Amino acid sequence: MKIWLPVLFAILTALCWGMYGPTIGNAQSKTTPPAWSPFKPYVFIGIAYLVLAIGGGLMAMKLKGDSYNYSGEAFVTAKWGFLAGCLGALGALFLTSAMMFSKGNALLVMPIVFGGAVSVTALYSTWRLRETTEFSPALWIGIFLVVQGVVITAMNTPHGHGHKKSAGHDKPVAEVTSEATEANH
Repeated sequence: MKIWLPVLFAILTALCWGMYGPTIGNAQSKTTPPAWSPFKPYVFIGIAYLVLAIGGGLMAMKLKGDSYNYSGEAFVTAKWGFLAGCLGALGALFLTSAMMFSKGNALLVMPIVFGGAVSVTALYSTWRLRETTEFSPALWIGIFLVVQGVVITAMNTPHGHGHKKSAGHDKPVAEVTSEATEANH
């Protein structure tokens, strides 16, 4: 059962993060020029992180019987947790900006984000373990395939079509009026 928990949580993460792009795309201004900057919804992204991370973290610590002490040897959790939070917040800022500047095009942005994230993790692990681990050439093939997968996914994801025009909407008003007048006589 324990092996399935990491898989379940990874799937739930992919579900949440996969919907992040389309959701933040809904926060963009529909007017030209935009009525607000991409940073307006980002403030509430931060509030959501704050509420969920602090509230959820404190509740989970309580359930696990953990202490609320961050001094001494436990300081490492504060240091690395803060750094990870900064990286997550910067990632959210960059993703929000990408979504806003692409006019909410999650089909372009999200494959790059997730293909890039797995590749960055692999490259960082390669660098970090370079002195103690031998790496298979399959790693580089895998990274190449991720890039190809991003391109193939972005190019072949169904794209919505614009609104269909009603009959007569592609004609000038004078022409439609003239046709209507002739039809009535």
